[in-house]
Amino acid sequence: MSKDTTRERSETFETSECQSLEASPVTHQQLQEKIHAHLTSVSTFSRTFQMQMMSLNSTVRVSGEEPDPGREERSGRVREVGNQAVWSLSSCKPGFGVEQLRDDCLDTYWQSDGPQPHLVNIQFRRKTTIQDVWIYADYKADESYTPSRISIRCGTHFNDLQEIEVVDLHEPSGWLLIPLKDIQERPIRTYMVQIAVLSNHQNGRDTHMRQIKIHSPVVNTVVAVECVGAFTSPIFKRYGVIR
Repeated sequence: MSKDTTRERSETFETSECQSLEASPVTHQQLQEKIHAHLTSVSTFSRTFQMQMMSLNSTVRVSGEEPDPGREERSGRVREVGNQAVWSLSSCKPGFGVEQLRDDCLDTYWQSDGPQPHLVNIQFRRKTTIQDVWIYADYKADESYTPSRISIRCGTHFNDLQEIEVVDLHEPSGWLLIPLKDIQERPIRTYMVQIAVLSNHQNGRDTHMRQIKIHSPVVNTVVAVECVGAFTSPIFKRYGVIR
């Protein structure tokens, strides 16, 4: 290699290094600006997220109250329709069956007595709109009997059930809300709901469920008075106007 070629390469290298050093302060400043903009964006997002969570908590949980299906029923937005269905179980211990599952007492429970999955079948006489399913579980009391994975299936009968929701639980304690929606994000309409316990905590064999509630949305229908018609008799006309 000639000395001229070596000298040219050296000059080219020095020139590129100088250009890099001259450009580095600009690049560093741009980097600082980007970091500052990113931190500002993160701070704004954090404040917005906290405000949204505060709003959500104030809507869902009033005064720190725990989820309660009874409160939802008293609000008039939903009604419990489990009493309109026929309930059956895949298995149960004597004295720990459907009656204990539906007695509104959190101290009693259904206990299965067979291989998994453990099934609760809820069959309606007519097609019913189901908004959500509430399940009460207590890991502190039931330990290895507590469900860890639950599947909710809906259909017309046993042969066409389709899985709607799969819920994984980690040491639950209290009421669990499981919404049921169709592909259009509306409450599902079905003849049958099946709750399947796929696995328990600590690889437990049998399961405990303390309560199950089935909620249907309440639809308010407005009836126009004009549709009734005009009163003709003098006795009815007295009450045709509210004073």
